[in-house]
Amino acid sequence: MKTIKLTIASLCFFVLSCGKITNNSPTSETVKTSQNLPERPNILWLVTEDMGAYIAPFGDTTVATPNLSRLADEGVIYPNLYSTSGVCAPSRAAIATGMYPSSIGANHMRTNSYTEVTGLPKYEAVPPSEVKMISELLRKEGYYCTNNLKTDYQFKHPVTAWDESSPYAHWRNRAEGQPFFAVFNFTETHESGLFEPYGFRAVETRHYHAGDRDYKWKNFGGSQSKNRLTEDEIPVYLPKDTKFNIPPYLPDTELTRRDMWKLYNNIGEMDNQVGAILKQLEEDGLLDNTIVFFYGDHGGPLPREKRLIYDSGLNTPMIIRFPKKLQAGSKDNQLISFIDFAPTLLSLIGKDAESYMQGQAFLGKYKSDKERIHIHAAADRFDGFTDAIRAVRDKKFKYIRNYRPEQGYYLPVAYREKIPTMQELLRLRDEGKLNEVQMQWFRKNKPKEELFDCEADPHELVNLADKPECQAKLKALSAEMDRWLKAIGDNPSLPEADLVKKLWANSDIQPVTLKPEIAKVDGKISLSCKTEGASIGYKVIDEQGEIPMSWEVYRLPVELPEASKLLVKAHRIGFVPSEIVECK
Repeated sequence: MKTIKLTIASLCFFVLSCGKITNNSPTSETVKTSQNLPERPNILWLVTEDMGAYIAPFGDTTVATPNLSRLADEGVIYPNLYSTSGVCAPSRAAIATGMYPSSIGANHMRTNSYTEVTGLPKYEAVPPSEVKMISELLRKEGYYCTNNLKTDYQFKHPVTAWDESSPYAHWRNRAEGQPFFAVFNFTETHESGLFEPYGFRAVETRHYHAGDRDYKWKNFGGSQSKNRLTEDEIPVYLPKDTKFNIPPYLPDTELTRRDMWKLYNNIGEMDNQVGAILKQLEEDGLLDNTIVFFYGDHGGPLPREKRLIYDSGLNTPMIIRFPKKLQAGSKDNQLISFIDFAPTLLSLIGKDAESYMQGQAFLGKYKSDKERIHIHAAADRFDGFTDAIRAVRDKKFKYIRNYRPEQGYYLPVAYREKIPTMQELLRLRDEGKLNEVQMQWFRKNKPKEELFDCEADPHELVNLADKPECQAKLKALSAEMDRWLKAIGDNPSLPEADLVKKLWANSDIQPVTLKPEIAKVDGKISLSCKTEGASIGYKVIDEQGEIPMSWEVYRLPVELPEASKLLVKAHRIGFVPSEIVECK
């Protein structure tokens, strides 16, 4: 990792740049591919976890990633992709819906756990009634949609969301010639991959396809499974004595260097698995009719990265390979937010964005005429600890507003404290051995406003908010944040208990999707539900009792063959799903 070691003293000169604030941003080498893409391309997402820009296509050659490097050589790299949160579940909600997590009640990590701490019931995000998961919208357009395997959206996904969502989900199970949207999630790079003891366990928990290679998956949490491989048996992708550039906010100790080795070794294993998927795509003759995305679910796994809304927690690398290697080896510098993914997917298959979506398409037929000027992010509760922070960033500057300035930045999240480097930070803090930069995270309070020059100060260590020469930029980004909060209906000071009441329309219990109603019209079965916005799924069971694997998305009346029966289920996102209704 090519990290510049900086101190507060050496960074002070950055304030001089604020006197020359300009609205002119670097010109993006924007990809112009719309007219050259297939009308109904396959779309493959390769999604890894807790991923900073730690790979060669983005300038970090610490570990070889031949498959990702090849993907970048044949595709386009996007260095300015930002998640809406420094943690996975809220970010995944944004990807799935095209909406900011704090606009739909998905901003607290997580909504269905730590109830013994919060005193709240388990709840789910509740988007507006018209909101559908992007996969369901693609299914309605005839796409075969698969998810292998993550489903942590801050809400239970409806049965209509996927044709398959399982360890066996794969495009190979679709009908011949049917276009697909396939998601493969890789867990090797997750922060728990830094826990001790480090290793893999030989259990068949994920399969890329029945009969294909089953991988040895990371043993999260340090379980002492009898099937566990010793560290000497696991794949090694770089020497353990590799010299790492340690970020300035972490101590350069033996424990930290070991965690850095684990981080990059995990990336090597993830790259190997990416290669297995790409090989299958080539074997199936689909590479040149498929748009391949690679990206992470937010920034890096290390302390002061994950869960924070500095760039280290938000920025994640993205590579897109287009059919026939269009724009191969190029770079697109435009700002992209996770809320832009849903409208972009629709645009790539020739459909305009849904009106409720808060993002904009950055590719395809309906690509926005104007590139994004700002990205926005939020940080609220993480497990048992709550904060309230909002951020807005343009190409150069980041503005952060702290709604709890009396509270320190560091939250003692038990899960994170399993990381040896985190334990090392706490030990050195208690012994008074951290330097000024490393102690910033442990301040007992924080300023109400922060402003960083992210180009000159990429680790966001020097707050420019009080500098006279930076007041114009501070006011501009503060005004943009006010505009954004009002536009999406986000009140950062709203207690979580009041948020739940708002989501549940002042009820004490989670709203329930009503049973679907079934009627026969002109010899066909018509389905409906009185819960506004509910998705309706159905299965036709034939006379032999054969039950289909997938729930179909209801669109038009169904012709039911004689001696068959129908199973029907309704579900509005954020509501309890209905019971299954049977019709003969």
